[in-house]
Amino acid sequence: MKRSFLFAAGTLIAVAAPASAQQIDAAGYEALRGIDLRLATIGHRLVTANAPLCRDLQPATGAVVHAIDQYDTGSRVAARQVFAFTTTVSIEGVVPDGPAAKAGLLANDGIVAVADRPMPTPADPKATSAATRDAALAIIAAQPVGTPMRWRVSRGGAERTLAVTAPAGCRSSFEVMLGPKMEASSDGRVIQIGVRFFERYTDEQVAAVVAHELAHTILRHRSRLEAAGVKWGLLAEFGRNGRLFRRTEEEADLVGAALMRNAGYDPQVAVQFWRDHGGDVDGGLFRSRTHPSSRARADAIAAEVAKMPADRVTLYRPPLLDTRDQPLS
Repeated sequence: MKRSFLFAAGTLIAVAAPASAQQIDAAGYEALRGIDLRLATIGHRLVTANAPLCRDLQPATGAVVHAIDQYDTGSRVAARQVFAFTTTVSIEGVVPDGPAAKAGLLANDGIVAVADRPMPTPADPKATSAATRDAALAIIAAQPVGTPMRWRVSRGGAERTLAVTAPAGCRSSFEVMLGPKMEASSDGRVIQIGVRFFERYTDEQVAAVVAHELAHTILRHRSRLEAAGVKWGLLAEFGRNGRLFRRTEEEADLVGAALMRNAGYDPQVAVQFWRDHGGDVDGGLFRSRTHPSSRARADAIAAEVAKMPADRVTLYRPPLLDTRDQPLS
């Protein structure tokens, strides 16, 4: 995802055209860093706690990685001022007490190589694209879990090598979507959460949304919907399309509550979130037919939470995981 926005009155606002360096100041970029780190911390907690439930795993380093070419050319001077970018790929931040932090990696460290593999460079330095960042994340994701991983970084004009030993995490990456809409999505690998969630809700409430999207990933909903031949766009609202989309949403609600519980969050927060704030997210009276109503979601999650063991230490495996290889029909 490319990053182009304005910062006004404490709010990050997406812009349609590339912003100039004058439109983006240090406060805006530091605000973005803080929100990115909030999402990374929530995501790290969820993917590591629920790794036994996931088939596709990767090292959960707790490092937030970004690349200079994610930022519009007109704003890269400001981006370099805040994020340094001594190399093309850099560390935006590290999850507190996570593997990267414990290994000594710091925000604004430039990444030279990981596991002796040099970081990628942009195919077109003048273009705005997430391709370089995604290629860097692919290198990290391909490394063995639980084995010391050599990170060669640039800091203060010198290079140093640090060893990051990362536990297994569900294979997924997280990013903040800039813009005015209350949106969240999973394409089966990347989970995107709208910036508005972080402006309005606590981290535990946001975790209910992130866990729901991670449940879509774990349940392989995107690929199963594609295999079922559903239609996206306006046609998603009707007939079989709408029914299958609603089914995946209902399943993600239930599994998401389990993921929250396993990560030490109170799953009752998800129940209360949909009861109190569902209309803000699902559109209230103008709700899409692809999603159940907020009240129905809250009631279904509450019933599922009531079935969960009171013991929070033992991992809870939701029965719906047994259906993730079954066709949607």
